[in-house]
Amino acid sequence: MDTRLQVVAIMAAGVLLLVVLELVRRRRFLERYALTWLAAGILLLVLASWHGALDAVARLLGIAYPPNALFLVAFAFLLMLLLHFSLAVSRLTDQTKVLAQRLALLEERVNHDREDRTP
Repeated sequence: MDTRLQVVAIMAAGVLLLVVLELVRRRRFLERYALTWLAAGILLLVLASWHGALDAVARLLGIAYPPNALFLVAFAFLLMLLLHFSLAVSRLTDQTKVLAQRLALLEERVNHDREDRTP
């Protein structure tokens, strides 16, 4: 890898890590979601700073062309991220349904109490 490209990749991974940490510090990003992004940033930093890392990953996975290993790792990360957010959306949907049901019960109780009080 060209030295300039390596420096740019290291800087980009460092910026990603700093942005995620700053978002967590400002309470704009929950820690449980930040862990995924921190892991991605660390992985990018390792792949950018260690010359033979991509070749080692490609050999480990049995891939002949190392840049294809990078695409495989990126694809796996995106699938993991999609699964994680799908689970979060499903959980929030269930919680919203339960809250709507509880609200309907409370409104019914309030309306019933009002009817009992009026002459």
